[in-house]
Amino acid sequence: MSSALRNCHRCGRLFTTDFTRFSRVGIRNLSGVQPSEEPSNESVFTEQHIELKRSLNKLIEKEINPYVDQWEEERQFPSHEVFKKLGDAGFLGLNKPTEYGGAGLDFSYNMAMAEELGSIHCGGIPMAIGVQSDMSTPALARFGSDELKREFLAPSIAGDVVACLGVSETGSGSDVASIQTKAEKQGGDYIINGGKMWITNGIKADWCCLLANTSGGSSHQNKSLICVPMDTKGVVRAKKIDKLGMWCSDTAQLFFEDVRVPQKNLIGQEGLGFTYQMLQFQEERMWAAAGVLVPLENIITDTINYTRQRKAFGKSVLENQVVHYRLAELLTEVELLRSLVYRIINLYTQGKDVTKLASMAKLKAGRLSREVTDSCLQYWGGMGFTSEVLVSRFYRDFRLLSIGGGADEVMLSIISKYMGTLPSTPKKK
Repeated sequence: MSSALRNCHRCGRLFTTDFTRFSRVGIRNLSGVQPSEEPSNESVFTEQHIELKRSLNKLIEKEINPYVDQWEEERQFPSHEVFKKLGDAGFLGLNKPTEYGGAGLDFSYNMAMAEELGSIHCGGIPMAIGVQSDMSTPALARFGSDELKREFLAPSIAGDVVACLGVSETGSGSDVASIQTKAEKQGGDYIINGGKMWITNGIKADWCCLLANTSGGSSHQNKSLICVPMDTKGVVRAKKIDKLGMWCSDTAQLFFEDVRVPQKNLIGQEGLGFTYQMLQFQEERMWAAAGVLVPLENIITDTINYTRQRKAFGKSVLENQVVHYRLAELLTEVELLRSLVYRIINLYTQGKDVTKLASMAKLKAGRLSREVTDSCLQYWGGMGFTSEVLVSRFYRDFRLLSIGGGADEVMLSIISKYMGTLPSTPKKK
């Protein structure tokens, strides 16, 4: 293979800096910085956000990207080792309380992190990190008791443990209200029975933020979130799931067979688990949309570089109008998504309801990721059908975005509801 292609495989972008600073203390000090009242026309990110992104990029280029190809082949990455490095640098608790090791910043810093994680040469590792920092722990940080936070949140922020989120089941993916896992009271404990499916970090996780039915009644008011140590008797990691993409991120099927945990492991109030989970979902969807911006832009850039040097019928592939026009269209769409994401960040940090816009961004991110990777892969020709270039990896990895965290159809349903066009569901007699 030519050196040019190898450079594309390595993302074609060489960084010479090393991760040398931006310790947890440095990040924590940012909490005293007041962002400008009006974001710039280009970005909602201040110089403090940009500095965070620079430091994270240095860590990625030193500690993660050099090993991604190996981890993809091995179908796993050393999550405890990687998370510990991120935790030591302060990246796993940016908007979490300082008394538990967090930096006490607002959520815009999480979004800056999500965007920069897109410079990792795969989709699996950013997803696993996002589960740790922004999917398993938000409800615990907001509603958990001090005891729970010290037992589960603090070590998660430090990177001492790996967390997973137990929501989806074999018969309940996007339809969260239909989950069947039960947690019944017995003495001072919950006895948990059921199963969870497609659980990111599930094989290596030390604890699970589990959604379970804790009573009868309405499916939206009978659920609770419970912290479950994964070494508890009765927790069975049934299998590691073989997937189309996201190869190095472990995904598990889990069973809970008479798992006994103390009732003090309940996050917040019993029966409010569905509500808590919906709040987590909004941030997850924002995270997903921000996380595709850098890789999509990089895929387009790599495709420009490749088609410029690839010759067909006496001229470069890029010289064909259909190619350079299409790439112009795709980059325009990425910039439009970026503008939407930045608008959502601005509104969310002001305390506004962004449910509709976050659903729109998640929908657009999933569809645009499919469009960009498919179109660009076509211009790589036979090379695009190999595993030697990044476009083929992201073609596989990003197919998940239209499924996980709420399928496209669920996003359309939410948007329709906010538009007032969703048909009402007849009440059961």
